[in-house]
Amino acid sequence: MSLASIFSISAMLLILGLFFIVAVNINMATEAAKQDYETVQVYLQDEVTFEEAQVLIDSFKRIEGVSETQYLDKETALLQWKAKWGESGYLLDSLGNNPLPNSILITVSQLEAADQVVLKAGKAQGIEDVKYYKETVEKLLKITNFIQIGALIIMVFLIIVAVVVVSNTIKLTVFARSREITMMKYVGATNWFIRGPFLVEGMLIGIFSALISVGIIALTYSKISELIGQDVFIILSTPMVPVSFMTINLISIFLAVGISIGACGSIISMRRFLDT
Repeated sequence: MSLASIFSISAMLLILGLFFIVAVNINMATEAAKQDYETVQVYLQDEVTFEEAQVLIDSFKRIEGVSETQYLDKETALLQWKAKWGESGYLLDSLGNNPLPNSILITVSQLEAADQVVLKAGKAQGIEDVKYYKETVEKLLKITNFIQIGALIIMVFLIIVAVVVVSNTIKLTVFARSREITMMKYVGATNWFIRGPFLVEGMLIGIFSALISVGIIALTYSKISELIGQDVFIILSTPMVPVSFMTINLISIFLAVGISIGACGSIISMRRFLDT
């Protein structure tokens, strides 16, 4: 029965870890998207000189809520793309002429400021395009919140199921040793003296389950990161959460959850018997 409890809790923690990994990576992608939202990039036409770009920058600085402006020439922009692509950056060398335009990066601290920047850029001369992902980021935030709420509900349900499994396992052990426990109560043993070994058993079940599930998740996640991590980084311009960071956090979280589940299951299963 203890092995059955270990496998049950391990399965629950594996599913819990899956939702945790998905939620953390989605949050990371969302934060990267929010940075794009906070930065409005105004692309300039090739004939716009640096002096003319400075005049535009001065006009953008006068908008309330604009915290920072930066002129980004096409050579620097290409170097940044090469850095984002990492080992695959050499592929950009085959482009020949640099296709990227000069641009102005405008960092805003307020939503209204971003709207005003886009409006002003649309009326200015020498503007080729404006990169602004307001609606996309808002939709992404709504999806992220929905996923987080759904994952939280599923996690709570899984924890309740695990507590019930451990509770029933410990309860069967208590019934098997009911005569021994009754004799201990007759000779004056306190409830916590009797409960102690079962509490330790439940906590050990939680610890073993946590270590097993963390090992499986860490191995699986490292393989997935090796296979698709770089591709995701190139396509979405956001890396996956590092395996070491994920493993360290999962160990602490799963140990806390596993020990809590085991302890709660033991206390619940012993309470009715010791109160009689």
